[in-house]
Amino acid sequence: MPPPRPESIQLLGESPAFLSMLEHVSRAAPLSKPVLVVGERGTGKELIASRLHYLSERWDKPLVKVNCAALTESLLESELFGHEAGAFTGATRTHIGCFEQADGGTLVLDELGTIPLRMQEKILRVIEYGEFQRVGGTKTLKTDVRVVGATNADLPRLAAEGRFRADLMDRLAFDVIHVPPLRARPEDIPTLAYHFAVNVTSELKRAFFPGFAPKATAALLAYDWPGNVRELKNTVERSVYRAERPDEPIEEIIFDPFESPFGPLRDFLPASPPAERATSPHDGDGRVRSAGNGDARWPIDFRSAVAEFERQTLEEALERSKYKQTVAARLLGLSYHQLRGLMKKHGIKVAREADG
Repeated sequence: MPPPRPESIQLLGESPAFLSMLEHVSRAAPLSKPVLVVGERGTGKELIASRLHYLSERWDKPLVKVNCAALTESLLESELFGHEAGAFTGATRTHIGCFEQADGGTLVLDELGTIPLRMQEKILRVIEYGEFQRVGGTKTLKTDVRVVGATNADLPRLAAEGRFRADLMDRLAFDVIHVPPLRARPEDIPTLAYHFAVNVTSELKRAFFPGFAPKATAALLAYDWPGNVRELKNTVERSVYRAERPDEPIEEIIFDPFESPFGPLRDFLPASPPAERATSPHDGDGRVRSAGNGDARWPIDFRSAVAEFERQTLEEALERSKYKQTVAARLLGLSYHQLRGLMKKHGIKVAREADG
């Protein structure tokens, strides 16, 4: 089967930030220089790395991808450089590594910032001289590979801290392509959402996708998408498949699958120590007795006390965030829509303009 052409790689968007990034990719693709693709999680860095390959003169040669974070140092070394039979226990045959497999083509090192320092030195040698040895081998092998690194790490900071080789970073960073987060391209959210919805509708074997109701579209645009396109895809697909009336426009967007209808999950509290149990406000038969020392707080209305605590905490978070609700939600460890729901529950009204 021939390799896919560039047009088969699905990169959707028309926002200025996205189109500018694609133009950058098109200019860098024809070169055989190393390139870094940098962006937050879920932005599509792997798709950009693939596009760099298929828009280059190497498009009909191998494209090999390695997730560096998924392998231990010893396994990563064998995966990248290969090993000879007998190089270590269990190595019963020669293994061809990724640098050999990608000869003439492109090698994508995903999660680049997790590579151990010793391995970074070996990778630097391959990039500079095109030479390496298999694990357990003595023969120097040659390879012609374009290396594309992908990461969401701050490599300059890691280099300054001694956790990433500055010379390797400099060698890889002939050019750096910054993939915009979804919040920087809000114009693309409806297009992407519709695309993902149509795909999952087909997967569910439904006749058609009825679209999003205005309320749902507004919710998609109001959310800040910390997980970017990947989170958007999961959210849209989840909302479509859970829709109770699949032949009507989607009304509800389910952002947080962990949100429970029974309230927030709580850890079980440890058992009270004996000293506390001795002062329990219960008699031996389980009946509540009066609190000692004239404490007039007991008995209390538990639900009212919890509600008052929630209200005060929400108001304090909003005040600290200068009434920017997305910031307040982060301070409380909530999603934006969880915060809005609690504000509605407690009758807290803040002008939406404060979120600007």
